[in-house]
Amino acid sequence: MSLIDNTILFVKQKLENAEAGHDWFHIERVYKNALLIAQDEVCDIQIVKLGALLHDIADSKFYPDASGGDETVGPKVAREFLESQKVQEEIIIHVINIIENISFKGGNFEKKFNSIELEIVQDADRLDAIGAIGIARTFNYGGYKNRQLYNPEITPKLNMSKEEYKKSEAPTINHFYEKLLLLKDKMNTKTGKQLAQERHKFMELFLSQFYAEWDGEK
Repeated sequence: MSLIDNTILFVKQKLENAEAGHDWFHIERVYKNALLIAQDEVCDIQIVKLGALLHDIADSKFYPDASGGDETVGPKVAREFLESQKVQEEIIIHVINIIENISFKGGNFEKKFNSIELEIVQDADRLDAIGAIGIARTFNYGGYKNRQLYNPEITPKLNMSKEEYKKSEAPTINHFYEKLLLLKDKMNTKTGKQLAQERHKFMELFLSQFYAEWDGEK
């Protein structure tokens, strides 16, 4: 089996019982998005594939610590796997840099690493956070954490620090304003920006309908 085949098998096994918004199917969608975006970019496709497949191998939000989530687990798991596959060190470092720099983290996180491969995988991951899939994932995670759907008395908190964002327990609707609606303007690639437009509009339509139903207007 090839390295990519082995990675797919490893990720499927590792995420077998994961929360539905961060399971193998999320990884598969991000992988497909990344391949689509990569078609229009000059990049190392192997690093794009590995980055997409391993980017959420151990999402910090599911490994709680004092900071709101241990961010060292994912890179550690990815490194151990890639070393077991005898992958070159420079590739391992690049993939780990993607894992460490891909997250939104409140929108105020400054990337400490840049590459076109990171930009592609980041766009692919952000596309899965918006649109119809993004809405489904958001409410699934809100239910998983037993959060309110919406509370008009709790307003969205913008410009949160990374720590505030990771520890937030706000109603699910707030997440649209604190992250999802911001992603369209944070896309890196031409293809990513184009794909984000339609998904963004769908979320705006959803919110309009949601408030109308909440207020008994429709």
